[in-house]
Amino acid sequence: VDLALLLAEAPDAREAKAASKLRRHYRSRHAPRWVALIDERDALQTERTAFENGLPTTLISREMETPRPAYLLVRGAYDVRGDEVQRALPAALPALPEGQPLDRLGFARWLVSGEHPLTARVTVNRLWQQFYGVGIVKTTEDFGSQGEYPVHPELLDWLAVEFVESGWDQKALVRKFVTSAAYRQSSRVTAELYERDPDNRLLARGPRFRLSGEEIRDTALYLSGLLIETMGGPSVRPYQPDGVWFAVGYSGSNTVRYSQDQGEALWRRSLYTFWKRTAPPPNMVSFDAPSREACTVQRTRTITPQQALVLWNDPTYVEAARHLAARVLREGGDDDVARVRWAYRTVVGKTPTAIQERALVRGLDAQRTLAAEEAAAKLLEVGDTPRIDGLDPVEHTAWTNLATALFSLPQAITRG
Repeated sequence: VDLALLLAEAPDAREAKAASKLRRHYRSRHAPRWVALIDERDALQTERTAFENGLPTTLISREMETPRPAYLLVRGAYDVRGDEVQRALPAALPALPEGQPLDRLGFARWLVSGEHPLTARVTVNRLWQQFYGVGIVKTTEDFGSQGEYPVHPELLDWLAVEFVESGWDQKALVRKFVTSAAYRQSSRVTAELYERDPDNRLLARGPRFRLSGEEIRDTALYLSGLLIETMGGPSVRPYQPDGVWFAVGYSGSNTVRYSQDQGEALWRRSLYTFWKRTAPPPNMVSFDAPSREACTVQRTRTITPQQALVLWNDPTYVEAARHLAARVLREGGDDDVARVRWAYRTVVGKTPTAIQERALVRGLDAQRTLAAEEAAAKLLEVGDTPRIDGLDPVEHTAWTNLATALFSLPQAITRG
């Protein structure tokens, strides 16, 4: 009926949509292959549009064709202009490479030209801080006149030159750090060494410092077998307390209430955790993670009771502990001693001493006594992964508590 009404209209009076409908009807009767190709094209275009809409976007900067003039501001007042000033570099620093424009691109190329006195040194110093706990220049965020003088200036200069000549190869620089005698030496200290170098600024011993919250979480997930190592993708929302965003969320915002993810998103590396600056993840903040409201080059390191409470009670670590316990029961051996040795070596990286071994076995026996079946059932259901079948619940609970204790050892959360 609709087609008949459309045909009754004069061709010049038909709307584009009506004309397209008539053409499609005609072609479906006399050229079905053409219609099938059109449908395939439309489906591919829809798929392409959905893919493009799903790609992450970011803001970019582009130079104006005619740069906006800049002026000295008299006494800093934005509306009291003084002399006009032109783009240039401080005379005390190397000149811009020949032929480079006086814009952001030229400035970026100048920074990494190899002639700049700070870029390579600052980069080397920040990487050094990651591996040694403190930079060659202790004030990592300040290389100016108010910063601390480098404790090993010749070493900093040599590493900076090596870094530039390697093509700014960070992997090669990291390899140089971790294979050096300074990094591989023991962190144990004698009274004599401590008196000569209390802060280890002269590298009298190996570096020793507590890991970051992200490293501690990722280590626990890796040891448990839960860590998802897939790279890339959107941010994820792992376990956090209910209502953690509510007090600082604006009504109508999509971050008023925290909505936890499900499945593999819960066990991705901490790098991918969605971060609300006004309410950062509590289990990270407890280990001195910054809020990210401002750039932080150097983190503080504290030791607090809250850190132990996180390791013993946060769902992330309880779930990781019960999965590590399952690994111990299946892979660790046939008796308590063998399993204790396997668990300790897996978490800490070395074999326990005889005293440590006996203490862990006694702790395991105590946990078996305390692990009632009702309490065991609750503990073994923490987290989104289902309860592991085929394991005695009381035995599994005892080993879960022992795994939690291992996660909390100074040797497990400290580099050194």
